Amino acid sequence: MRPQNLQDYVGQRHLVGEGCVLRNLVESGNLTSFILWGPPGVGKTTLARIVASTLDREFYTLSAVSAGVKEVREVIDRAKADRGSVFNTGRPSPILFIDEIHRFSKSQQDALLGAVEDGTVVLIGATTENPSFEVINPLLSRCQVFVLKSLDTEDLAILLDRALKEDEILRNLNIKVEETDALFRFSGGDGRKLLNVLEIVIDSNRHKSEIVIDNKTVTSCLQENVARYDKGGEMHYDIISAFIKSVRGSDPNAAVYYMARMLDGGEDPLFIARRLCISAAEDIGLANPNALLLANNCFQIVEKIGMPEARIPLSETAIYLASSPKSNSAYMAINAAMEVANKTQTAAVPLYLRNAPTKLMEELGYHDGYLYAHDYPGHFVDLEFMPEELAGVKFYEPGENRHESGLRTYLQACWPKYYGSATEEKDK
Repeated sequence: MRPQNLQDYVGQRHLVGEGCVLRNLVESGNLTSFILWGPPGVGKTTLARIVASTLDREFYTLSAVSAGVKEVREVIDRAKADRGSVFNTGRPSPILFIDEIHRFSKSQQDALLGAVEDGTVVLIGATTENPSFEVINPLLSRCQVFVLKSLDTEDLAILLDRALKEDEILRNLNIKVEETDALFRFSGGDGRKLLNVLEIVIDSNRHKSEIVIDNKTVTSCLQENVARYDKGGEMHYDIISAFIKSVRGSDPNAAVYYMARMLDGGEDPLFIARRLCISAAEDIGLANPNALLLANNCFQIVEKIGMPEARIPLSETAIYLASSPKSNSAYMAINAAMEVANKTQTAAVPLYLRNAPTKLMEELGYHDGYLYAHDYPGHFVDLEFMPEELAGVKFYEPGENRHESGLRTYLQACWPKYYGSATEEKDK
């Protein structure tokens, strides 16, 4: 059921729709190396094959699960051997597709750098993990990253209809689809899982003259799988969501339980450690800045020692974060600032805040009027640091916790126009 062209490709309209970035890249023929990052079963491998087929490129493929440096170099050497014919015929560089590129070690990724840099191959990598953490910077800087999304119900409906009409076996069976809610829910936005679930349901009812697909039938066929943790599917996202919400909700018992579910199901402990780092910054933040330090140290320890011992620092960190006071003030501040920054990219930096390394810039008034805070009492000067059109805008609001109450007092002393005065607040 794998589509062979962009017209039949389902999902990722933000990338392959008319006029969108990846479609434009393919239609221009000027292909550069890129990485496809998204959950399982959303069409990463299919998209790579369609790109190669559309552009009539030689297509080499490796799986990071089974390939090592030796296999990488063999493919690159094969591509280099063909370079003479490539230059003579004008054919472009071949495509090297690496599935699960996040599983490549640093040395394996290093082996790709030269070939990607000189154009021996165009690299297309596929990963379910954040490339910022799993791909080395030199390789990441040579690739664009395209983010793929889980398939929505409209996409899944197209795949279901196509399978029932075009599959050589299914189209000859008497299948009646009455309800799709359970079918799509168990698929969890994963096209491959949708087809697998469909196959299980039909195989379980093949003896019937008419196979009716409804919510009850799907649920009963898959009942045994519901309780299992699936690190590649819907339960993966449900469990990690419950884990983070338990930490945010200050329930150490639930946090440890859901973490145990993940570890028992074979989840990568570094994935859990990364989520703890995010939670420490987003949910605890300035209420307890030490939380982020502990979470970062936990990540480094887990990376060094691995399982099964890694479960112990993970447990310690999860309990500490869940038991810590909470504040999302830093998270809210950067979100608000990003929204405003997106709309004010042309806002001019005040002249007195700009450096003046040349005489011309001095004459234009750069740096003129800047006051060096350390030359003044309290190491503070009342100077407007925002662009003129944003003067008076406030993004950070201290939370109601012991640590940030000290920050609020300091900011009130410095910036009463933003935060009011401590005396006024006390009277109030």
